[in-house]
Amino acid sequence: MFKNLHYRFALFMQGRYGTDQLSRFLSVILIVLILLEWICNRFLAFPGVLLFVRAAGFINMILLFVLYFRTFSRNIPKRYAENQKFLELKSRLSSFFGKTHRGSSQRIEYHIYKCPQCSQKIRIPQGKGRIIVRCPKCGTEFMKQS
Repeated sequence: MFKNLHYRFALFMQGRYGTDQLSRFLSVILIVLILLEWICNRFLAFPGVLLFVRAAGFINMILLFVLYFRTFSRNIPKRYAENQKFLELKSRLSSFFGKTHRGSSQRIEYHIYKCPQCSQKIRIPQGKGRIIVRCPKCGTEFMKQS
């Protein structure tokens, strides 16, 4: 019986977009909002909280609609483009936070200076005293303490 149901659902989903990373992200947001709504409704009965509960319920319905719409959509190129924009934004955010983490760990062993001419970042090992630094990009020489 369940094999037949699985087969029928697979036939139904043919030609439809299905789930992707954006859908999974929206699902996580939806679950978090449902839990927050439940906690606030169950334990906090203040007027401002009740307004949040109503707003969260409305947002949950919208997210659920968007999630089902994206999953069952037959416009695959459009859904793919939406997912690519989401992945690009996610990549930008993760690379931004990754760079700050990597940069802070490198500051233990290196000084990082900017070239006064072209603003190229240059990494100089610590403990070498006063040295002349030559920019690899533009060739400008300047003196810095390492």
